[in-house]
Amino acid sequence: MGRPSRGPVRLTLGDIRVRALVGDRRRGQLLVGPAVIPCALGAGGIVGDKREGDGGSPRGRFRLRGGAYRPDHLKIRPRTLLPLRATRPDDGWCDESRDRRYNRPIRLPAPGVSAESMWRGDGLYDVVIDLDYNRAPIRKGRGSAIFLHIARDGYRPTEGCVALARADLLRLLRRLGPRTHLRIG
Repeated sequence: MGRPSRGPVRLTLGDIRVRALVGDRRRGQLLVGPAVIPCALGAGGIVGDKREGDGGSPRGRFRLRGGAYRPDHLKIRPRTLLPLRATRPDDGWCDESRDRRYNRPIRLPAPGVSAESMWRGDGLYDVVIDLDYNRAPIRKGRGSAIFLHIARDGYRPTEGCVALARADLLRLLRRLGPRTHLRIG
């Protein structure tokens, strides 16, 4: 007599790891068990002392806070156990270290405040996951908008994020959940 079925088991990942490529600190590999997925890193490589605008991807272990997807580019919400919301054209992220909303989502336009648009025309933020870097507490000038997102063609460097090919990110999302952490470095 067998055990009663409890339905399908959903396996989410614990830790996933990013390491820089030897010889090119702007590119890396995301290690998911035995799988190796190419990724882009910040133009400054992996850095231990992250500063706003330095182009470095911060070294450390980060939980995945959730994220967003662009509904006009992805008709169906990506499958994941992470909280995801649909972005809107007025979504932004404050990167102005003197502003009280630094390293937080904001509404655009935000006159006089430096902010990144989350509704990008280049598709990089069609899917974006907040890596929980510099979020609790937020330290002014220590870096903002550090995400896991879609890579540019050729895995050109990011401003400090980790970026994967669209298909790889969408496939990976299915295995990410609230207990997943990304270790950079």
